[in-house]
Amino acid sequence: MHENDVAKIIVNACYQIHTKLGPGLLETVYEAVLFHELSKRGLKVNKQVPVSVTWDNVTIEQGFRADLIVEELVIVEIKSVEKLAPVHSKQLLTYLRLANKRLGILVNFSGFLLKSNIKRVANGLRE
Repeated sequence: MHENDVAKIIVNACYQIHTKLGPGLLETVYEAVLFHELSKRGLKVNKQVPVSVTWDNVTIEQGFRADLIVEELVIVEIKSVEKLAPVHSKQLLTYLRLANKRLGILVNFSGFLLKSNIKRVANGLRE
């Protein structure tokens, strides 16, 4: 499966979750529900995946935790904030580089309209 195919399934699941649950819950709730929904759709999903950072030939075992990694291809970064800030996309791009992934989905479930609160972030992936 290609990153774009996985992303379509993720986005569809996010819309379904946002429609049924609405905005305003904690990130952990959306993460658990999205994990369940994607698993139910037959995708391999890992949550709170530790990703190491190497600096000066020293490996820092837990540089960060990826909210979800789907099919070992796409990182999903979940937010539940009033408004996405530019730093959120930059953060996800850094995660993609460090994890050697080409596509990330940034989703803010607290926005009134999910369409303006979901973003693709690519790291060397052609559209």
